[in-house]
Amino acid sequence: MEQELLEVALEAAHRAGGILLQRSTGSRQVTVKGFRDTVTDADMAAEAAILAVIRERFPDHAVLSEEAGASGPDSPFVWLVDPLDGTTNYSRGYPIFCVSVAVVHQGEPIVGVVHDPLRQHTFAAVRGGGARAGSGRAVPSQISGLEDALVGVDWARARDEREEMLRRLVVLAPRCRTVRAIGSAALALTYVGLGWLDAYFAAGLCPWDVAAASLFVSEAGGRLTDLAGQPWRLGGRALLATNGLLHDAVLDLWAGALSVA
Repeated sequence: MEQELLEVALEAAHRAGGILLQRSTGSRQVTVKGFRDTVTDADMAAEAAILAVIRERFPDHAVLSEEAGASGPDSPFVWLVDPLDGTTNYSRGYPIFCVSVAVVHQGEPIVGVVHDPLRQHTFAAVRGGGARAGSGRAVPSQISGLEDALVGVDWARARDEREEMLRRLVVLAPRCRTVRAIGSAALALTYVGLGWLDAYFAAGLCPWDVAAASLFVSEAGGRLTDLAGQPWRLGGRALLATNGLLHDAVLDLWAGALSVA
């Protein structure tokens, strides 16, 4: 079952990625959805392609997609779709964005695909089956000291969540090697699973942002919690992902500094 789900997720993600590439060099129709929240015509076209693939192969499954919302019958299988993660980047011509497609069974991700069409990078994970980048197995880094760590971060839209992120970044940034903000939670999380980033934290996340990539991190051998160190579950708005070796050091640093702030 998982293999068939993976094949459909890969097909849907690649089809959407092709649409994003086709439209990336032309003019973009950008619509404001809310505060610091936009959607482009490419989001909508890519989403329609993904939904068509899913509904053709699994009409009895439910779908929760960023733009179209919830659709389909009541089912223990739910597809979580972000047709364009990194919309701000895409709309401004900043070349970092991806497609994210995941399958959740009874609330737990079981299949995840993150596809970067610009670089032709495809990252896939199956629960219990590991994480793969192309034909190779993904493994996180072996960095164990914060002073050597490359840390990723993304900025929430809401002011209070941004302020919380900033408080934590002020504590962490002086202790790590450097910090990157790439504007795509899905890609940043997969980079932790690949060892390209050693840690990543963010707030203001939606399930479709991270369903596929969180599975990729855990299957690669990384670790995920909320920002307080409690087990992270899909639907949680904030998370910390690391290679596992750095996790307690980050949490201890935050606990020590923020508890007396």
